[in-house]
Order: sequence, then C-alpha cells, then structure tokens
Amino acid sequence: MTHISGDYYEGEWKDDQASGKGKYVHEDGTKYNGEWKNDKQDGKGIEIWPDNSKYEGEYKNGLKNGIGKFTWGDGSTYTGNFVDNNINGNGIYTWSDNRKYEGNWVNNKMEGKGIFNWPDGRKYDGNYKKDKKDGFGIFEWNDGRKYKGYWKDGKQHGEGEYYNPKEKIWKRGMWKYGKRIKVYK
Repeated sequence: MTHISGDYYEGEWKDDQASGKGKYVHEDGTKYNGEWKNDKQDGKGIEIWPDNSKYEGEYKNGLKNGIGKFTWGDGSTYTGNFVDNNINGNGIYTWSDNRKYEGNWVNNKMEGKGIFNWPDGRKYDGNYKKDKKDGFGIFEWNDGRKYKGYWKDGKQHGEGEYYNPKEKIWKRGMWKYGKRIKVYK
C-alpha cells in the first residue's frame, strides 16, 4: 500500500491494519522491516535511517521497548534496554572513539551504578547522576594514580583518598569541586 506522502507498506494485514510481518519505507528513506500489530511496530524489527543509523530489537506499540541495539551513523553503539524510545535500564554504550560505559541509564543519561572506560586506560567505577559522576566512585588513571571517594557534578567533592604510585601511599583528604582543600594525617 502506498500513502499519498510516498511512504509505502508491504506485508501482512489483519482487519485492514498492518499486522504480522511487513516492511515500511518512508519517503525520506527510513526503512522498517519486522513485526506489526494494529498498524504499529510491535515485536522484533530492524529500522534503518538515511544517515546509516540502525536499530535492531524489540518494539511495543510503535516504540522501541525491550532489548535492542542502536548503531549511530558515526559508529557509536548502545546495546541494552529501551523504554518508550529512550535508553533506560542496563546497557553498554560504546562511542566511536572507543570510550565505553556499562551500567544503568535513565532517559538516555547515565544514572546509578556504572563503569566508564577510556581507550587510554583510565577507568571510573561508581555512581552517576544525569551523565555526571555523583556519589561514591573510584577513578583510576593509566599511570597508577587512584582516587576513591565522593563526587558531585562530575568532580571530586567530599571525603576521599588519593593514591600516588610513586610514593606508594594513600592520602585521605577533603575535596571541593575537584580541588583538594584538606589533607588528613
């Protein structure tokens, strides 16, 4: 069936609605191939956009819901849970420059417990709030330095401990928005 806009659907029908397996092509080139129910994407399917972005996974009532993998045109990927077209729940996001976050998401933002790895060997294992380090976490640099303590708005903030591999000792202290303001003996 071809719509006046130029979009078209090929596939199974039930009660004059797309139901079962079918393919929908939008006039802008976006394509969906998969399962349908009551004229909406429902079940497993693959959607491809003109910029080569691609989603392969579960749909419910026309929206990405359940487990899926989204690949952006630049090569970045997310594999995990989706709720109403948003990244929600547990998943792994890998950027095109090989940074990687594995953990919890809420409405497309890192939220809760997660582990972030950088290609140069740096690593953060801790809590996030709205895409920023927040709460307790451990940051490791690729030269062996470590910070374990509290974070706020992406910066060390509150009590923490800093390890310097050259001195081979831990120093406890107090941080305020990324700056150490006090060292405890």
